[in-house]
Amino acid sequence: MAARSIASLSLSFGLVSIPVKLYSATESSDAIRFNLLTKDGSRVKQQYVSEKDMTTVVPRSEMIKGYEFEKDQYVLFQPEELKALEEGSSHVIDIVAFIPEKEVDPLYYDKAYFLAPDKRGGKPYSLLRAAMRESGRCALAKWAWKGKQYVVQVRAAEDGLVLQQLLYANEVRSLADLDIENTQPTPAELKLALQLIDQISEDTYDPTMFEDEEKKRILAAIDAKIEGKEVVEAPHAGEEPGAQVIDLTEALMASLKRKPVSSAAKAPAAKPAAADNISALGAPPRKGVRRAPKADEPVAAPTRSRARK
Repeated sequence: MAARSIASLSLSFGLVSIPVKLYSATESSDAIRFNLLTKDGSRVKQQYVSEKDMTTVVPRSEMIKGYEFEKDQYVLFQPEELKALEEGSSHVIDIVAFIPEKEVDPLYYDKAYFLAPDKRGGKPYSLLRAAMRESGRCALAKWAWKGKQYVVQVRAAEDGLVLQQLLYANEVRSLADLDIENTQPTPAELKLALQLIDQISEDTYDPTMFEDEEKKRILAAIDAKIEGKEVVEAPHAGEEPGAQVIDLTEALMASLKRKPVSSAAKAPAAKPAAADNISALGAPPRKGVRRAPKADEPVAAPTRSRARK
């Protein structure tokens, strides 16, 4: 399925205006949802009732939106007024500064988008991407969208430009607020920790090495339930009671003796296209859940295997 753009925008670079199209860079994984039912298995229906009598059902067609400016005091907005407010959004992403890309703490990262050149935007788009890659810098820009002004980072990926919404300072909490105790490790402990880091280090991050094992475990248990089997809890690997080593040095030495799992063993046979490849923005086809063969005996929910960190 071909990717569909969310909006047509302009990326302002000095006196240069680059026409671009905006695409979502991520997609939410289908969550496992359990419906609310009555005890006889019938679905329940959610309804809105008036707070005045708590019994009058209010249909959606009779609802309007309001802003609470004082306790229980609202100013009401009609749909056309809300639409007028949203139309104040800007179609210009205005670059205000270029900074080293690593200066932006990932803690401030919010939603990510792809930018692709629109008609007659190919040459200036490629120029900006090449210049940012050569300089090692990213762009900071302002962008008003759907009733909110965003600070965004525009960075150059191998195949195009990524627009990353950034959180404001007041939206990010500080570690200093947690009053974390600062204890110094001994030289021996630090040496062992560095050896452990070196033993399980990788040079790159390969996102295809990981998958949602919890989701697979729950789906397998659901399949068992569909087939009429009893779902029982199984002990989780590596979490046996009493297995914890209290002594830090002893724990580090025991960790070093464990055989590390190689990335080659965990990597899938075929690696899909990179996520930042703008030519492959379409959503992958969904696959149905494979049902387990019927059996009479109970089945244990599969154990979760420990992901490498």
